[in-house]
Amino acid sequence: MTSIKKLAIRGAIWTILGFGSIQILRFGNNLILTRLLQPEFFGLMALVNTLRMGLELFSDIGVAQNIVNNKRGDEPIFLNTIWTLQVIRGAVIWILGVILAFPIAHFYNDQRLLWLIPIVVFTSFIEGFNSTSLHTLHRQMKLGKLSIYELLFQLCYYSTLIVLVWLHPNIWSLSIAIVISGIYKLVSSYWLIPKYSNRFEWEPKTVKEILSFSKWMFIASTLMFAAEQTDRLVLAKLLSFEILGVYTVAYTLASIPRDVIRQLSFRVIFPAISQQSHLPRATLRQKILPQRQLILLASAIILAMLITVGDLAVSFLYDRRYAAATWMMPILCSGIWFSLLFYTTSPALLAIGKPLYSAQSNFARFGIIALGVPLAYQSFSVLGAIIVIAFSDLPLYIVNLYGLWREKLSCFIQDLQTTAFFIGVLALFLIIRSYWGFGLPISSLL
Repeated sequence: MTSIKKLAIRGAIWTILGFGSIQILRFGNNLILTRLLQPEFFGLMALVNTLRMGLELFSDIGVAQNIVNNKRGDEPIFLNTIWTLQVIRGAVIWILGVILAFPIAHFYNDQRLLWLIPIVVFTSFIEGFNSTSLHTLHRQMKLGKLSIYELLFQLCYYSTLIVLVWLHPNIWSLSIAIVISGIYKLVSSYWLIPKYSNRFEWEPKTVKEILSFSKWMFIASTLMFAAEQTDRLVLAKLLSFEILGVYTVAYTLASIPRDVIRQLSFRVIFPAISQQSHLPRATLRQKILPQRQLILLASAIILAMLITVGDLAVSFLYDRRYAAATWMMPILCSGIWFSLLFYTTSPALLAIGKPLYSAQSNFARFGIIALGVPLAYQSFSVLGAIIVIAFSDLPLYIVNLYGLWREKLSCFIQDLQTTAFFIGVLALFLIIRSYWGFGLPISSLL
């Protein structure tokens, strides 16, 4: 077994264990908060966090990707120049957040946004000073250390959040906890690697190289934001913040498989393929297929289980205020399969220096959501909007499939085989559920 393969397997195990543990913490935190706060607050914070994420992605210069993928990714002057750009970017993000707070508050007709946006976006300014050690650990695929760090970080954040909300159950506790989490990450990021530090440096050669790469990353990141977050921006205008809060709970639970695969994609698949991107395409493809098949088969079983019993879990764990989440969750889960197909191959295109395909894929998903959700809502109310969002990953996958075919890395046959397996497993689980007298996951709609 090659050293790269060993690192990839070890990294995958650590990522699943670490991120899985974080998801358990997140789920427990979510359960506690839903009992302390009104659903409206979750909808409002979903909008604010989406806006913050948008500002971060619109200004993305590919810091992580450059450190992981660049041959000079271990050179101090390269890292310090990137860190300097990162600090500047953080300051710009916060200034933009302050400027945009008023028009956004006016558009959504909620004056609380005037203060919530600047407070939450200030976290981006703080995180601009984070050590690049986080990305160096990604580059070196030391994911065990990174996973433990992030688990401890999330534990500190959620503990702080719960205490603040318990003492002061209002929207401001949620926003202040986010800022405190930024301080936690800033301080702790400098403890990860001994004798590792950053300082202000400016190497024109590095700046030019990064900005050259970042023009494509900017397009890809902007469209990724548009693809993944437009649903919240559109729904925040169409629905009340209370219904948006219920949707956020359902979407968060439904997205767990996608979030895990996305973490594997960024932390394991991308670095592993980057180190082998010099290989002929046919050889590289043969190295990707077997490992990808194992990931997809395991994901198919887990996703089918989530679709089958997700509504029962929501009904048992949440009170009546979140009743609509019982039918939203299985519908949202159903479309995630296409996202899993996408995230297990898109790192290959990025690793060989073809980020444009990801940009095109995300643009396709954005178009479906931006146009389809309002139209579906007008015709079929909330149900129509949820169905469009659920299956908006299909165009994302189709465009990515075209890119893989162009670059001689196609996995289409494997996609057909694993999709058939997923449908078969899901059908079996639904038959068993019906036999036991629980009906269908969307019975409340029928």
